[in-house]
Amino acid sequence: MRRREFIAGLGAGAAWPFAARAQQPSRMRRVGLLLPGAEDDPLYRSDIALLRDSLQKLGWTEGHNLRIELRFGGRAYAEELLGLAPEVIVTTGVAQTRAVQRRTQTIPIVFVRVGDPVASGVVKSIARPEGNTTGVTNLFLSIAGKWLELLREVAPHVARVALIFNPDLPAAEFYVASIEAAATTIAVKTIRTPVHNATEIEPTIDAFAAEPNGGLIVVPPPPDNASRQLIYRLAVQHRLPVIASDGFYPAEGGLISYGPNRDELFRMAASYVDRILRGAKPGDLPVQFPTRFDLVVNLKTAKASGLTIPESFLLRADEVIE
Repeated sequence: MRRREFIAGLGAGAAWPFAARAQQPSRMRRVGLLLPGAEDDPLYRSDIALLRDSLQKLGWTEGHNLRIELRFGGRAYAEELLGLAPEVIVTTGVAQTRAVQRRTQTIPIVFVRVGDPVASGVVKSIARPEGNTTGVTNLFLSIAGKWLELLREVAPHVARVALIFNPDLPAAEFYVASIEAAATTIAVKTIRTPVHNATEIEPTIDAFAAEPNGGLIVVPPPPDNASRQLIYRLAVQHRLPVIASDGFYPAEGGLISYGPNRDELFRMAASYVDRILRGAKPGDLPVQFPTRFDLVVNLKTAKASGLTIPESFLLRADEVIE
């Protein structure tokens, strides 16, 4: 039902008048961007660049008619950002979105990457979010089964899969439960592997790797940069095939990923920022879902892990990193 509501709403959104977009705004507008993690994390630096580029294509140029206020972190930074009185706030992740929602019911919020926005309490309805929040979700819970299928396809020997997630991030639980449900149909044993930070990752993966036929799924939301780099190194060291949800992972050294195209996510988010700055109400804009999902493979990592990726798999991949 939600998918049908979304498609109907998306059709209405496509009718936004071209003439309105063609008018180049002249006065400076202020947009806030609240990101998790650290400012030096390449993943979030990439997010910033994607948003800036997408807004510029819609006529919003930073330093000319746009000022983007960046903040990283949670509650304190949400308050700091609100103190700057932005006209729209873009958030990534459930925690950042909820932190802003608790502090304003008037400033429009456009979210990116919140998983199921209804289940996580970010909005009440996909088709009509109401209130001051709308945005672009990134993953359906059903995609969790696809991660298992792809992992088994590149490594048929895998019988045990560690689900690496941060238990402090509530959104992770939705994916963990969905992966566990999917595993029952393909004879794979899943093992919950909660880790809070990089310090806990090494002994946890070392212990898991002590038994054979293992694989890893990095459950969203994404861990910090130090944790990601450690997971890549340990996966190769122990020859554990690993899959994640974002194409950024294989680009950094992970094995494979399957998830929404990052350019599309931020292009859709920027289109909502554009519409709101031109007068649209966020509550009238339906939550958007990605339409393009990318399969990315890092062949160098595969070789280092002792894996031979099937040719049929490589032919289906959207990107092969060599």
